[in-house]
Amino acid sequence: MTAQEYYEQGNALRRQSRWGEAINSYTRAIELDPDSPAVTAKRMLEDIMNYYCKDLYNP
Repeated sequence: MTAQEYYEQGNALRRQSRWGEAINSYTRAIELDPDSPAVTAKRMLEDIMNYYCKDLYNP
């Protein structure tokens, strides 16, 4: 898959509230293209998760 496809996959997963999988897709997109819009999307999702779901990162 391309960086753009991983980014779009992340967006679809985010809309389905599959947060962890969305972050993984954004991470893959960033690995392929460090200038991908996934950088911003991942940062925003992590900010939301850190605010609302602290237990996701600290089980």
